[in-house]
Amino acid sequence: MKKPILSPGISVLDRRKFIINTIKSAAGLAMINLSPAFAKENNWSVKKQWTVQEIMDFVLKEGGLTPLKETVDMIKIGKADQVVTGIISTMFPTIAIIEEAAKRNANFIIAHEPSFYNHNDKSDWVKNNAVLKKKQDLLDKHKMVIWRFHDYCHSLKPDAVSYGVAKKANWLSYYKTGDVMLKIPAVTLQNLVSHLKKSLGISHVRVIGDMQQSCERIALLPGAWGGPMQVSTAEKEKPDVLIVGELSEWETAEYIRDARSFGQKISLIILGHAVSEEPGMEWFAEWLQPKLPDVKITHLASGDPFTWL
Repeated sequence: MKKPILSPGISVLDRRKFIINTIKSAAGLAMINLSPAFAKENNWSVKKQWTVQEIMDFVLKEGGLTPLKETVDMIKIGKADQVVTGIISTMFPTIAIIEEAAKRNANFIIAHEPSFYNHNDKSDWVKNNAVLKKKQDLLDKHKMVIWRFHDYCHSLKPDAVSYGVAKKANWLSYYKTGDVMLKIPAVTLQNLVSHLKKSLGISHVRVIGDMQQSCERIALLPGAWGGPMQVSTAEKEKPDVLIVGELSEWETAEYIRDARSFGQKISLIILGHAVSEEPGMEWFAEWLQPKLPDVKITHLASGDPFTWL
């Protein structure tokens, strides 16, 4: 058996000397910028610095996400090895968002949607795009990094966007991960619209349907799922109401109009793309902040770009 460091029979004087020498040893380590093992284990006073790449890797690890070979979720501008001074989550990295980020000393924007007006953020999408060039110059001026977080955002379990919308609408008790259908207590279409506007902070929505229709089975498709998915969901699930972010007006809207002409009791609520997915990026910031206590993470809503007259 290994002998104890201090023998039970050691004198009180020797015991005191041992304790004093141990304290001096620890103090000496501190003076040369070293720490004893126990201090290294719980050294909360040292604030960790994170690079952009480290945070990206951390998000994938914490989210249980496998790196995608083909994805739009890449750094759109800036350097991966840049030290992060603060994070802003948002839907669209608008000029207002960039300027506010700079004011907050946050140099890393995690955006759900494109920075440069097309899905793949191709800078040559339109030749000699003066607005795009000014935006790039502004980002360079503030040494800002933008990482698009779209495919990975929807790959989280639960999907951050649908979960965020359900949470903000107070529908989590009806929400099931991976299911677009929610069964809520029966409510008129008029009251459902009022609830969504108030809970999601939306000033105006577009509607097709009878405002007195009773709605209980809801298909929740925030963002831009596309006509085929929206219409196939309506065909398969037979919801009372289809709630979408945006659509092509010659597709889903005309399908709903014709379905109603044939007597089908189905309505449509169009929330708007940005405002319909914003709760997802808001929830993402709430999810990430406790995991990165050394970094200030703020959600800024990019808002609805339209003025309704």
